[in-house]
Amino acid sequence: MKRFPRAVYRRGDEPDPRFSMANERTFLSWIRTSLALIAAGVALEALALPIREDLRLYSAGVFIALGIAAPIHAWVNWMRTERAMRENRPVPAPSLSVVLTVGIVIAAILIAAGMFL
Repeated sequence: MKRFPRAVYRRGDEPDPRFSMANERTFLSWIRTSLALIAAGVALEALALPIREDLRLYSAGVFIALGIAAPIHAWVNWMRTERAMRENRPVPAPSLSVVLTVGIVIAAILIAAGMFL
């Protein structure tokens, strides 16, 4: 049986299905997070909020950029984790979580600054 991505499934042994399903739920959580980040960016521009226009635009851009990066992070992290489980290695740490966290903090600071300046 051929499965995609071959780079993951052609290696090692089949892990316990519960662990693979947990890995898939984490992947789907990142996809939901991506949709929420994009929605936040769109909402900042679509709603008439009392935020300075330039800072509102920058924060919306940060949210949308993070929303585009999150599914990439989800895919890479899913593959790395699934491969590690198949090869009986320790599960790797998430690769872009720090970048996403810092980006959200920056966007929040821009919004706060835009409300008070």
